[in-house]
Amino acid sequence: MNLRHLPNLITGLRLILAAPVAWLLLEGRYLEALVLFVIAGVSDLADGFLARRFNWISRLGRILDPLADKALVVGTLLVLGWRGELPLWLVTLAVGRDVMLVGLAVGYHFLIEPLKPKPLLSSKLNTLLQLTLIAAVLFSKAVFPLPEALLAGLIYGAGLTTLWSGCAYLWVWGRRACRTTRS
Repeated sequence: MNLRHLPNLITGLRLILAAPVAWLLLEGRYLEALVLFVIAGVSDLADGFLARRFNWISRLGRILDPLADKALVVGTLLVLGWRGELPLWLVTLAVGRDVMLVGLAVGYHFLIEPLKPKPLLSSKLNTLLQLTLIAAVLFSKAVFPLPEALLAGLIYGAGLTTLWSGCAYLWVWGRRACRTTRS
């Protein structure tokens, strides 16, 4: 194996970890889920570092990395919502935003022009807050109960950044679509 494929291998392993994390949560095994969730988070940092540091960036990596992030976040949010650990409105908002973005991206790609995915700052902040919220909930259930005010702040922060990033993508892609179809 060529070392340049290492970031994609790490990303693939993170994608695979999404299923055991969700299963462990369904079983109520929060500590084990937290450990795997942290491993997945560290792998995200590692594959990104390696790809940028050694210029091992690939088209596959640009697709797999956000897919692995979304599989982990959406799967975890769905199970935590199912178990009543997160409010249904937040889970619906986060999953709805992601479904909307995938639909818009596919439509844009096939109806307007090939889409070169580039995450917006608002989306990166949203992912960070969602991951922090999930880690905090898992930590609170598995290790030590965190203050309700902290968890509530993370819930509302994740909700606000979910709305903000969804609207930002609509704005950016909508403007781009208008400019492209006019010319």
